[in-house]
Amino acid sequence: MNMRRRNTLNLGVLACTACVLLSAAQTRANDGATDDTVLHEPAVTHSGTSYVQPRPAYPATRRDALVEHRFGQDIADPYRWLEADARSSPEVSGWVASQNAASASYLAGLPGRDAIAGRIRALYDYERFSLPRKGGHSYFYLRNTGLQNQPALYVREGLKGTQRLLLDPNSWSADGTSALDDWAPSPTGRWLAYSVQQGGSDWRSVRVVNVRDGAVLEDRLDWVNDTNIGWVGDKGFFYSRFPAPSAQQQTSAPSFDKAIWFHRVGTPQAEDQLVFATPDHREWGHKAVVTSDGRWAVITSEASTLPARAVHVVDLGAAMKGYSAAWVPIPLVPGMAHDWKLVDGIGNRLLFITNDGAPHYRLLQVDLGRKGAMKTVVPESAQTLTAGRMVGDRIILSYLENGSSSAVFVDMRGRPGPAISLSSIGSASGFAGRPGDPETFYQFSSFNQPPAIFRLDMRSGEATPFAVPKLAFNPADFLVEQRTYPSRDGTKVPMYLVRKRSLASSNKPAPTLLYGYGGFDISLTPGYSPVRMAWLEAGGVFALANIRGGGEFGRDWYDAGRLDRKQNSFDDFIAAGEYLIREGVTPKGGLAVQGGSNGGMMVGAVVNQRPDLFAAANPDVGVMDMLRFDRFTSGRFWTDDYGSPEREADWKVLRAYSPYHNVHAGNYPAILVTTADSDDRVVPAHSFKYVAALQAAPIGDRPHLLRVETKAGHGSGKPVDKVIAGGADVLAFLARWTGLSLGR
Repeated sequence: MNMRRRNTLNLGVLACTACVLLSAAQTRANDGATDDTVLHEPAVTHSGTSYVQPRPAYPATRRDALVEHRFGQDIADPYRWLEADARSSPEVSGWVASQNAASASYLAGLPGRDAIAGRIRALYDYERFSLPRKGGHSYFYLRNTGLQNQPALYVREGLKGTQRLLLDPNSWSADGTSALDDWAPSPTGRWLAYSVQQGGSDWRSVRVVNVRDGAVLEDRLDWVNDTNIGWVGDKGFFYSRFPAPSAQQQTSAPSFDKAIWFHRVGTPQAEDQLVFATPDHREWGHKAVVTSDGRWAVITSEASTLPARAVHVVDLGAAMKGYSAAWVPIPLVPGMAHDWKLVDGIGNRLLFITNDGAPHYRLLQVDLGRKGAMKTVVPESAQTLTAGRMVGDRIILSYLENGSSSAVFVDMRGRPGPAISLSSIGSASGFAGRPGDPETFYQFSSFNQPPAIFRLDMRSGEATPFAVPKLAFNPADFLVEQRTYPSRDGTKVPMYLVRKRSLASSNKPAPTLLYGYGGFDISLTPGYSPVRMAWLEAGGVFALANIRGGGEFGRDWYDAGRLDRKQNSFDDFIAAGEYLIREGVTPKGGLAVQGGSNGGMMVGAVVNQRPDLFAAANPDVGVMDMLRFDRFTSGRFWTDDYGSPEREADWKVLRAYSPYHNVHAGNYPAILVTTADSDDRVVPAHSFKYVAALQAAPIGDRPHLLRVETKAGHGSGKPVDKVIAGGADVLAFLARWTGLSLGR
């Protein structure tokens, strides 16, 4: 399908993750020793004024004589004691408190720190909405008035009805660390099920609220982690949960036996019905969704982060009959060789997006009335098909084209209609709905444009604003470009480049923040961040590199950056930095790098490989010990991306780039490592051990600090106040070492 030749609806205009750790002999010699290294920082000039940063001392860190012999090598792990949970280990909690005290003192004294915090706060202070969801005739959406720590959930009776507050998570905790996570109204809009997140943890509790009067029912479903909510009429819903873990398993141990359960509204969790489990494959995880007509529940199972799933279906019969003890999951796709994403169903026909026989995905129909007969509705194209929804009498398909998202209409037979084109570089997303709906909602956003939400009339094709933010800046003042640069092996890699138009016109190099991820088939597309906008307003440049390992260009692009090809991701990111300097976008000594989760690991790896290239780095919630990542929480799922530390060939690859194990003597950039005490996805021990290795190593006089957020996790649900404070600390640190003036 060639989307460029379609008639278009121009809607955009409306608008994670040491060599110098000491040799075995050194470690044994220093058994029980501690480090108390003083930072010696040169004087620098800011806006003509000589400024000397105070010289904090690194906290004392115990080194143990722990050495393991693996695959013919002695591997020192002197900081393994930092793997204990800081919330239960006095020694680790004391170490974290000392690290936080040292970094807080340093960061508070940085020039422009308070000024940039104020500007980030101002940039957050605008009304914003989520995409609406419908239940019956009611519209549900999240709304934040500006500086609320958490968005609240509202409901309208009809599109033009008066909005009514239904749930306000800001009243759930004094510090804003209780968050509303996922939520789903029942088909008639009578009930709404929602999940509650506490302190950033990935564990959730599911509750139910009566939409009519706002009363929260006694129903409480615990030990939920990564679930869908699939309503069966108004009777109840499917959800996924684990068995109740022990206290230790809640924070660091791997979890097994995730299963699908049915909960009947108004009953206790102990009475929930087990629908689907795989005791012979305890490592598998399952989720369920229900088709819009209530005819089928579709269960997808996965064993890793690979885009590969098994599929079972449950015949719900007449949906309004609700609960049935006879529900039996029927295998539809029993193996995990390919990816299957449900679009929706009508009667016995289910539509899926799959990469079975199509690396860039195709739209496939499965006829359950004809023993699962399959046929292609929309074939694979050069662009990657990422999602689809049935709305009205059409299907809206979302594609990735050159790293940006776009959408196109087709009818139920796959015959093409108009594409949804954007007037500028950005991302269009959303398009939720049901067969027969007269409307859908989507949002457009870009690096210089916060999400603006529009209603699309499916009959006329007309788009009208639903929620367009009022901004504290002019998006037209900022230029968004897409460029391509060569990686080490000659592969052409795309990059987004964002800066003030006046800066681009002057051709003057400026301090630049380079961001990347490159893993798990995840695509980085244009999106807005008030923190990044504060960097841009101060005269900095932001660059985002779509490196290999991501999902921007299909399965081949993803495969080229995983397992024994992971070095390609690092080479692509290093080449991005070299390009920015070579092209005069940033001066040598003016480049900062940042990444989170897998991206945090990547930042740690490239800093070890090319410390000369970067002035400053911020690895956030990173996977830093690649020889033990699979021993904690969800780490076992990552072996298809990273390889298994239990296999010799994989272990040698991991050993070669593991950030914790490859810190070497030299002149390193300034590094601010950020993590959170409640991160139970990438446990903070990764960052703790990495920082201990940095601070013990002879890697220069620039600071190598740790900032640990309290009552926070991997990122979701973080209160706005914490986001602002953390963002200001990181920007002030990166600006200090790249030469960007933030004001006073």
